[in-house]
Amino acid sequence: METNSTHPISIPETTITLSNNTKFQAYRTEGMFCIHENEYDYKKGIPKLRKDWIKTRESRGDQNFSQLYYAKRDIITEEMMYVAKREGMSPEFVLNEVKIGRAIIPSNKRHTELAPMIIGKKFLVKINANIGNSAILSSIEDEVEKLRWSLHWGADTVMDLSTGKNIHETREWIIRNSPVPIGTVPLYQTLEKVKGKVEDLNINVFLETLEEQAEQGVDYFTIHAGVLRDYIHLTDKRITGIVSRGGSILAKWCNHHKKENFLYEHFDAISKVMQKYGVSYSLGDGLRPGCINDANDEAQFAELKTLGELTKRAWADDVQVMVEGPGHVPMHLIQENVRLQEEICMEAPFYTLGPLVTDIAPGYDHITSAIGAAMIAWYGTAMLCYVTPKEHLGLPNKQDVKDGVIAYKIAAHAADLAKGHPGAKERDDLLSKARFEFRWEDQFALSLDPELARSYHDESLPQDGMKKAHFCSMCGPHFCSMRLTTDLRKETQEVGAVDGSEV
Repeated sequence: METNSTHPISIPETTITLSNNTKFQAYRTEGMFCIHENEYDYKKGIPKLRKDWIKTRESRGDQNFSQLYYAKRDIITEEMMYVAKREGMSPEFVLNEVKIGRAIIPSNKRHTELAPMIIGKKFLVKINANIGNSAILSSIEDEVEKLRWSLHWGADTVMDLSTGKNIHETREWIIRNSPVPIGTVPLYQTLEKVKGKVEDLNINVFLETLEEQAEQGVDYFTIHAGVLRDYIHLTDKRITGIVSRGGSILAKWCNHHKKENFLYEHFDAISKVMQKYGVSYSLGDGLRPGCINDANDEAQFAELKTLGELTKRAWADDVQVMVEGPGHVPMHLIQENVRLQEEICMEAPFYTLGPLVTDIAPGYDHITSAIGAAMIAWYGTAMLCYVTPKEHLGLPNKQDVKDGVIAYKIAAHAADLAKGHPGAKERDDLLSKARFEFRWEDQFALSLDPELARSYHDESLPQDGMKKAHFCSMCGPHFCSMRLTTDLRKETQEVGAVDGSEV
């Protein structure tokens, strides 16, 4: 294996120092910088971490900037070194996982602000947050703030799903301010370019849009190339039909023109753009189920077989691939989704929305989906797309974004624990010990949301002295099980010391 890198690799971490001087290092998805609200100007962007890395490759005349291209040639890139340090793995292990297609490092050469991350079943489960304006609400400033807010709470990637005005400019400032990979669905802007007339879509306008977004620095594209004309009728008996925006747009185009999906027909031309910039495929599940009744049906799995075919074609062109998945799936059908995806798509990373395990809780779908997300990640899904409380109801606001990200950080971490990922349990053990020893400030500091944990404690016992009390307002001073356990252990030790018995 080869590496010619002379660039130093350092990763952004937050040090949590506990009252007993124990230190815990937590990766910071916000990147190498800390921005204070009163001094932030989104038009300045953030530091360009990868600028020199990319300059070196361009100067030697590289034509394919995909991490898969380098991995197949046994070249350890700076991106591989970075994610190896972030994950606590060796660069050689990272290279091999990318090489066999079981992991991807989304990293457009134009996104020089990127702090690399890896998506794969052998690594920490990642989460994605969706943002983006609409024809009804939001502005560039709002979307950049949603980006920053998502990163503050721990999103590993962000998808810009803007569909309203100023799509190009909104995306520009999202990318320039993002240390995490940015994904898009290029079909949305393509449809805007033809004035919303689905029948006027064509591959030329699509490729033009693809090049435009790649030039800006988008790291992965959702491409709905698996929605074939013959599959559309398979959704006729569904309760919710085709719920994917991209899937429904392409189904309408196919029916109108009585032709095959132009994204499928021109897949090789799309791959050439991906090679040029190092963009990764996120093969879209345009026929995903939109309710639990429609889960695991013929339409969903017919498309999955085509995504397996497209995965092979992308790999042949040295383009990285992950495969998108459902959706809405009851708990007893979740494992089958992972099993078939790994079999059909040769273990290319699985990227799923939820899935939601019930349809009866509008306003709480960050919870119904986090249940499914934890399960499907435990079975092998590599990245989870968050769902907010506003799912099915409206455009998420700042609080909705936080609620969605936190719910999915919990789901991802629960899966990492279940899979026995190295180091995943350390934070749990530290917090558990702090809880048993009534070190309240340490409990807050180790929480995913320290401010909320503190506020709940202080709601009933706000006095400073209560931060050292050996009870909370739930049990009070006389019924706290952990205090009683501590007393019991102390008494047992004292008895043992008196009679000389072992304790």
